Amino acid sequence: MISVIIPTYNEEKALPKTLQALFSQPGEFETILVDGGSTDRTSTILDDFEFRPSSPITPHPSRLALTAPKGRASQMNAGAKEAKGEWLLFLHADTILPDGTIQRLNDMERDQSIQAGGFMHQFSGDDWRLKCISFLDNFRCTRSRIIYGDQALFVRRALFEQLGGFPNQPILEDVAFCERLIKVTTPLLLSPPVVTDARKFIKMGIWRSFVRVLLIILHVEYRLPVLPRTFFQDVR
Repeated sequence: MISVIIPTYNEEKALPKTLQALFSQPGEFETILVDGGSTDRTSTILDDFEFRPSSPITPHPSRLALTAPKGRASQMNAGAKEAKGEWLLFLHADTILPDGTIQRLNDMERDQSIQAGGFMHQFSGDDWRLKCISFLDNFRCTRSRIIYGDQALFVRRALFEQLGGFPNQPILEDVAFCERLIKVTTPLLLSPPVVTDARKFIKMGIWRSFVRVLLIILHVEYRLPVLPRTFFQDVR
């Protein structure tokens, strides 16, 4: 079984589409939504899908809504503690899994040579600048196997626990975890890609977002000084 863990914070705009795509997938999985104190309707959206009579989604019994201190590491670790699946799949609230993902991971459960992985990445829309950002990110990931959070990282629960989960730090927890992960296994990189809603990049400004991503890549690749917390401002 797959445990899909979704950390959320004020994601009422994107989360319904993510859940719509997830609940339409065949296969065996549970959904664990971990909210970090949203002030909008985020924490009620999971119930909307379960109880709305006109919903096109087939009711899925394995759903759990939790709260945890705000911060992706804190929220994802809290979700992992409640997970029952062989695979832990960490999914951003604004990212859509490709069709067939759940069944594909179900089929991989028996292959112990595969311990972790993630997906190639692309943004929604057709803006060439966003395609360029995804190209650079995919090139980086192919070389380093450091999987960013918006690439739907999946890892076997036993290995996740063995590595101590995500480090309790406010930023780049995904990078820090994967740096430990690649010392014990080579994560699989799958396609077709996940698709992340481009609205945050557009709202921030695509060129500004491009420079931001480039600085993160350089920071990770060349071990530059730690980037300030304000560099990772929330955009909703």
